[in-house]
Amino acid sequence: MKFQTLNAEQNYKRMTEQPVRSLILQLATPTIISMLITSFYSMTDTIFVSRLGTESSAAVGIVYSIMSIIQSIGITFGQGSANTVSRLLGAKQRTEADQVFSTAFFTSMSMSLLFTLAGLAGTTSLVRFLGATPTIETEAVSYASVILVGAPWMAVCYTMNNNLRSEGKAHLGMLGMSSGAILNVILDPIFIFVLGMGIKGAALATVLSQGFSFFILFSHFVKRRSNLHLSLRHVRLKWWIYRDIFTVGAPSLFRTLLHTVSAICLNVFSAPFGDEAIAAMSITTRVMQFLNSALIGFGQGLQPVAGFSWGAKRYDRLIEAYTFCVRTGVLAFTFIGVVCFAGAHYIMLLFLSDPTVIAIGTVAIRYQCILMPLSSFNTLSGMVFQSTGHGSSSSVLALARQGFFFVPVIALLPGLVGLAGVQLAQPIADVLTFVLSLAYILPFLKKLRSLTSVG
Repeated sequence: MKFQTLNAEQNYKRMTEQPVRSLILQLATPTIISMLITSFYSMTDTIFVSRLGTESSAAVGIVYSIMSIIQSIGITFGQGSANTVSRLLGAKQRTEADQVFSTAFFTSMSMSLLFTLAGLAGTTSLVRFLGATPTIETEAVSYASVILVGAPWMAVCYTMNNNLRSEGKAHLGMLGMSSGAILNVILDPIFIFVLGMGIKGAALATVLSQGFSFFILFSHFVKRRSNLHLSLRHVRLKWWIYRDIFTVGAPSLFRTLLHTVSAICLNVFSAPFGDEAIAAMSITTRVMQFLNSALIGFGQGLQPVAGFSWGAKRYDRLIEAYTFCVRTGVLAFTFIGVVCFAGAHYIMLLFLSDPTVIAIGTVAIRYQCILMPLSSFNTLSGMVFQSTGHGSSSSVLALARQGFFFVPVIALLPGLVGLAGVQLAQPIADVLTFVLSLAYILPFLKKLRSLTSVG
C-alpha cells in the first residue's frame, strides 16, 4: 500500500491552508478506523473469552485496568509529544520537533518496561487490588501475566501512532494499528480453542499482535515515510521537553489513569451483586469504549488542525474546526445512541447467553446511550484544550468525568438504589461533566474570537 508523502513545507501548507472541513475529514477518517480497530483488540478478547464462561469474561474485565495503565503510559507520551510536535511543526521548528518525539519514544519504552517488572513481581496481589474475586483470581492472573510481558511495545505503539497523526500522516498510523488488530482476530480463536490455551491464549494473541503493530509503525520512521526523525541522538533530557510533554500529556494521563480507577471502582462496587454484575459491566465498558473510540478518532482529526492553527496564529481556522467537529459529533452520536439503545439486548447476546448478565448489561448500555451526544461534546472540548497547550483546562475536564464526578457517584449510589446505582453512575457523571465543559469552552471561544478580530 502506497500513500503520497509530503515534505515538511508541503505538509505545513496543507495544514494551514487546506479548507478546514475537508482537512479534518481527511485526517479523521484513518484515525477513526485506527481507533475502532485498536479498540477491537479488547473487544475481540472479550467476545472469544466470554465463550469460556462468566468467570473468564469477568477476568478480562479485571485485567482491562492493567491494559489501561499500559495505554496511559503510551498515550501520555504520545499525546503530550504529538500535540507539542504539531505546534512546533506549525511554527517551523523541526529540529525541536524531532527532539521531543525521540525523547518521548524512549522514555515511554523505559517507563513501560519498569511497569512490566513491577507487575510481574506481584501479579496476584495486583489483580486482587483491581477487584478480582476468589472465583476470578486464577483466570485473571493467567491473562495478566502474559499481557504484562508485552507492555513495552504495546505502550510505544500509542506513542508512535499519535506522532504520525500530529504531522498529518494518520494513514500510516492506521496501517500499523489495523494490521495488528486484524492479526489478533485471526490468532484469538486459534490460540484459545484450537490450541486449547484458554484465556492465556487470548493474552498471547494480543501481545503478538501488538508486537506486529510495533514493527510496522517503527518502519515508518526507519524508512523515512515520516518527516519526524527518530534517533537516540535526538534524545534530550531537558526540562522544557518534559514540561511540554507533561503539560499537554497530563490530561491523557489523568484520563487513562482515571479510566483505570473507574474500572476498579466498577469492579469493586459490582462485586456485591455477583460475578454476573462484574461481567455485565465489563462488557458494557467494552461496548462503550468501542463506540467512543470512533469519537476519539474523529477528535484526533481535529487535534493536529487545532495545534497547527494555534501555532500559526490562525484562530479563525481553530474556531471553524472546533464548531464543525462538535456539530458533526453530536449529530452522529445522537444517531448511534438511538441505534444502540434499541439493539442493546442483541449487543449483549454477542458476548454471553447468561440471562442475568444480559439483563444487567442491556440496562447499563441503554442508560449510557441516552447521554452519548453530551459525551461527544465533553470529549471534543477536552481535546481542543489539549491540542492548543491548555493542559490545565483539559486536565480538569479529564479529571471531572472519571474522577471528581464518577468515583463519588459510584461509591454512594449503589448503597442507595442497589445495582441501578452501578448502572447509572457513568451517565450521571457525563451530565455533570457537560455542565463543567460549557463553563470552560464558552470563555475560550470568546477569547479566540477576540484574537481573530484583532488579527
